[in-house]
Amino acid sequence: MARDVVREARNVEPMPAGCVFCDIVAGRVAAIEVLRDDVAVAFLDKSPLFPGHTLVVPTRHVETLADLEPDEIGPYFARVRAVAAAMPDALNAGGTFVANNNVVSQSVPHLHVHVVPRTRGDGLRGFFWPRRRYTDGEADRYAERLRRALSDRV
Repeated sequence: MARDVVREARNVEPMPAGCVFCDIVAGRVAAIEVLRDDVAVAFLDKSPLFPGHTLVVPTRHVETLADLEPDEIGPYFARVRAVAAAMPDALNAGGTFVANNNVVSQSVPHLHVHVVPRTRGDGLRGFFWPRRRYTDGEADRYAERLRRALSDRV
């Protein structure tokens, strides 16, 4: 996929203080990244539903999907799509669950889309999702698998 160009003015907008996702985009906070370009950064959720659960955030700070400019939507969701398309093969998943929360239950007020690997019988039911922590080194292994799969797609 060709890299989409984001207008230069968007890249120089100040990032709000205290936004952890802006800090990840700026490199001030560490995250286990699987994709980074001028449009979005994708990184493993620190409390995943299942190993490989990835968050995709736009590099420009916006709080909700409605705050994206019309010309940003396609490039941003191309990255979401790339992660979702790579995940089944990379993680031996049957498919993916893709979700976006706006405001209600949005733990970080910065647009982010969850891409979660799914398998039959994984226990994900309704909105009461089991969370877990990665074991030592596990997050790095999952991220590397996703990076390899994404390198051909973005």
